[in-house]
Order: sequence, then C-alpha cells, then structure tokens
Amino acid sequence: MKYVIIGGVAAGMSAAMEIKRTDDSAEITVLERGKDYSYGQCGLPYVVNGLIPSTEKVIARTVETFREKYGIDARVHTKVTSVDTENQQVFSFYLDSDQPFTLTYDRLLIATGSDPILPEWPGMDLDGIHTLKTLRDTNALMDDITERVEHVTIVGAGYIGLEMAESFRSIGKKVTLIQRGDQLAKIFDEDMSKLIEKEAVYHQVDIKLEEEVTGFSGKNRVEAVMTDKGTYSTDLVLVSAGVKPNTKFLQDTGIQMNREGAIRVNAYMETSIPNVYAAGDCATHYHIIKQLDDYIPLGTTSNKQGRIAGANMAGNPITFKGIVGTSIMKFFDLALGRTGITETEAERLSIPYEVEIREDTNHASYYPGVETLHTKLIYHQKTNQLLGGQMIGRQGVDKRIDVLATALYNQMTIQQLQDLDLAYAPPYNSVWDPLQKISRKT
Repeated sequence: MKYVIIGGVAAGMSAAMEIKRTDDSAEITVLERGKDYSYGQCGLPYVVNGLIPSTEKVIARTVETFREKYGIDARVHTKVTSVDTENQQVFSFYLDSDQPFTLTYDRLLIATGSDPILPEWPGMDLDGIHTLKTLRDTNALMDDITERVEHVTIVGAGYIGLEMAESFRSIGKKVTLIQRGDQLAKIFDEDMSKLIEKEAVYHQVDIKLEEEVTGFSGKNRVEAVMTDKGTYSTDLVLVSAGVKPNTKFLQDTGIQMNREGAIRVNAYMETSIPNVYAAGDCATHYHIIKQLDDYIPLGTTSNKQGRIAGANMAGNPITFKGIVGTSIMKFFDLALGRTGITETEAERLSIPYEVEIREDTNHASYYPGVETLHTKLIYHQKTNQLLGGQMIGRQGVDKRIDVLATALYNQMTIQQLQDLDLAYAPPYNSVWDPLQKISRKT
C-alpha cells in the first residue's frame, strides 16, 4: 500500500507513525515544503526570548530519524502544485532545483496546516517585517533583533500576538500592540478580556484598539506603521493577523471545503473524495458543544486528528470524537484559560444561556501565597448543561480548565460540578473547589 502525506509537522507525522504501527509493509512518502519535520510551533515565542535556547530544542524527531529509524521517505523543500484525485496522483517539485516529480498513491493525507494571513498592505516588502509560524521564521526574527531594535510593533492580539508581546518585553523591548477589534484576545468575552488588557498595561505594553493598519513606511527597512488613526515609529514589526488553511492548491480537485478554505472531513478524517484524508490546521474540527464543523487550529487537535487519519488510512477504523475548544496560554504573570463557547458565541448561535461570574482563591485562603481566580461559566438556560468556561489567574487555572473541558465533553450540567470528587489540600485547593462554589449559585 502506497501512502502519500502532504505536510511533515504535527498531523502529518502523527499519521505517518500511526500507519507504521498499523501496517508493517506500508510505503510512506511525506512531502514537506520546509526543511524541518515534527516540531512544536507553540514553543517558538519562548525561543525568541531565550527561555528555550534554540529552535532545535522544539524538534520532536528529525528528518533523519524518520528516514533511518522508521523507513519513511521524508522529503524536504518540496511544493505540491496539484492533486489528480481521479488518477490518484500528486504533482510536486523540489524548491531547490525546480525539478518536478509525480507520485501515485493508494491513500493520500493532506496535512498542509495553515499559513499566516498577510494583508496586501503597502510596504509589506520592507525589511524588518516578520511573521512567526516556522523554525525559519523564528531564526530570521531572532537574527533581526539587534541592539538597534528598541521598539517593536505587533499587529494582532491573538495567541501569538499576546505571547510575543510578553516575549519582547522580557528582553527589554518597547512594545506597541495594534488590534483592529475593540478588545484583546477575541477568544474571551469582553469582560474577561479587560483583565488581559489590565495585565498588558501593567507590563507597559502600549495598546491601540480599534485601529486598522493601512501600511508601512521606510527606505529599505520599516520605520513606521500607519493606521487609520495615526502613524507610529518602530524598529521592527511582527504581523500576527491570524492564519488561514493552506489549501489553495486543491481548488480544482472537487474536495469540499468550508468558506475559510478548511477541508471538510468526517469522523474518520475522510474528505469528500475517496482515498483522500485530511487532518490538522487545514481541516475542519467537529465542535461538540456547537454541534457543527468548526475551525479552531491548535496543536493538540492536529496531533489527534493525524493519529486518527493514519489509523483509518491503514485499515484500523477509529473516530474523532470532536473538540470543545479548550486552550490555555501564559501572558506575563497570568494564565488565560477557556473551553467550550463564550457568551458572544452563544448569542451568535442563538443558544439561550445564563452566566455565572465569581472571584475566588486558588487554594485555602489561610495558606500562604493565595492568589485570585476570575471564573466565568456559561450554561444552557433551560437544561443547565454546561456550555463553556473562562478562567484567568496566576495559579490554578490549568487544572480547572481541564476539569471543565472534561465536564463539557461529557455534557454535564452546571449542578453536577458539585458532585465531582476533586483533590483537596490547603496548598492546592479549598474544601470546595472554585468551580463547585460558582455552580452552587444556580
């Protein structure tokens, strides 16, 4: 059986390894447009500020490991131009030499991930304007952070924008954060986002909300960012305006996609075309709470979908159960956690809901080192089923968000949180966990 995988990072290599476990005789060819395989993109902001010493440290397995230990034909610097789904062929070429080649497949996995959104702003070709998605991006950015760079401007306040604001501040750079919307971190509701904004201001991040970037100016290197409200001098720019699925090369294949360009897949990671599968940041993700296909590109989901795709491609039918939209990030001294849907999403989906908000402590109030936890729960107005939760604080956010994610996966009601047997000792919790205290209000 010949397997071809397009994309050699999270989903692609999770699939390749699962195929190897399931089908000993598999012939696997992986096509990767970069030079690096199987690395943790989420660790890149911490490479920039030196917490992780180099990009090599975020590589899980090297290209050589896949070739020599697992017998995978792992190719680098290859670009796929098109796929003939009728004759089951992939057309590609080597970026280093422009030499074309064609592969036939019995099973094909599209795991091409996502690309940064780069609006066609004037001046985008100036030196000093960066994105952060790959190891190459990271190394280029680090090479450009010299002593002459005193002021950095970040465009976009999502995951990468916020993490990089912290990263640049930690190495002594002045930071301006420009967001076209009216709040930071749109994955949170506005009231919770105010806590994030307060933390940013405390750490001297200059925030510009409701400003639209219109272009960049400079001679050879960027010197200023222009918006619809002003012009700001800068020494370096990081564009973090979101991502889009890398699927443009599939437009004439008949493979069904959503309006964002994400490939529609079923629970077996199958596309609308026989023998073609998709997984990760280029595919849709079934959302258990919304009960529809969503697009929330995260590393955890990519690895899960990749493993499931590989198993099904190799003849071991297992299904992807879906996501509940769980994520957490570090922002200066705070942990920002969320799962399920927000109040904003509930309104957009016309779901009747109620909200509970509570400020509590991360452990017993009499034990030293107590910190504040801000918690918001959303639940169904009629059934009391949990719909989502957001939590922000210095300590204890991670364990509670995972509890909520588990509760959402199992479609529990807000009252059933009170019945959970959660760990307690004064250094870690109160006799009633904050999630149980907030659930008693209903």
